[in-house]
Amino acid sequence: MKKVISKTLLACALTGAFAMASTGAFAQTTTNPFPYFSVNESAANPAAANMLTADKITGNYDEIITFSGNTFNVSLLWNAGQFVTNNGTTPVASHLSPTGGSSNQYGLYALYQGNGTFSTSGGVTTFNFAPGGNLSVFTDPNSNTTFNKPANGSTAWTTGNSSDDVLIATGIPTSGQGTLNPSLSTCGSAGGSGINCGSFGSSTTFNLTSNGSKYFTSPNPFYNVSFQSGQLNNFSPTGTQEINGSMDVVFGVPEPTSVALIGLGLFGLGMSRRKKQA
Repeated sequence: MKKVISKTLLACALTGAFAMASTGAFAQTTTNPFPYFSVNESAANPAAANMLTADKITGNYDEIITFSGNTFNVSLLWNAGQFVTNNGTTPVASHLSPTGGSSNQYGLYALYQGNGTFSTSGGVTTFNFAPGGNLSVFTDPNSNTTFNKPANGSTAWTTGNSSDDVLIATGIPTSGQGTLNPSLSTCGSAGGSGINCGSFGSSTTFNLTSNGSKYFTSPNPFYNVSFQSGQLNNFSPTGTQEINGSMDVVFGVPEPTSVALIGLGLFGLGMSRRKKQA
């Protein structure tokens, strides 16, 4: 019976996150569209004590994606580069460093697997992410973890020197869309660089571990949805491809009024269940 309830609540949470992500209605201010969050870097041992507030995490990704028919499977590695604020425009001083360099620095990375469908018309390819997959976020003391690419998009990235890495959050992809357009001026052969040929956006559920709650300290409870937005380099949507570029992460939480407007009693059921267990 407990397994049935657990599966039902998971389905409810996915349904709620998917529907609310599509509305774009999340708690934020009129002056700053990205919700703020606070980080205690001393929780990312051996980082020195530092409390910071930011509204976005910027970074870079490397993904392996496999196309078959009209479907795709993707396995992605994201390495955080820095925290920013003021609508994601101003860097925030931190000990975060993908490459290390001092005893106080640490890395922050995520492994993501997802799938979906795609179609091409007029030379423009559109991607639609399906619910399902997984997201895992880690801190990397001393920034010494190594990463090994999978053979295809259905296989996870593997890591080395990662015995001291700490899992701080998990999630499940809920929705997303991307567009590849080689005719863009930044991508085409007529002076284009080939490094900005489209973009994508996706969302996942976001659940902190006990260690994650020591790192992401506010709001409390923390945001339960994460949003990823990135830029696509040029590639051919056939077979297995490797794509890389920039990818940023922000967080959100559904507004109560939005939940009421779209009739998501299922999400409320999941939240009430959590409170009873707390």
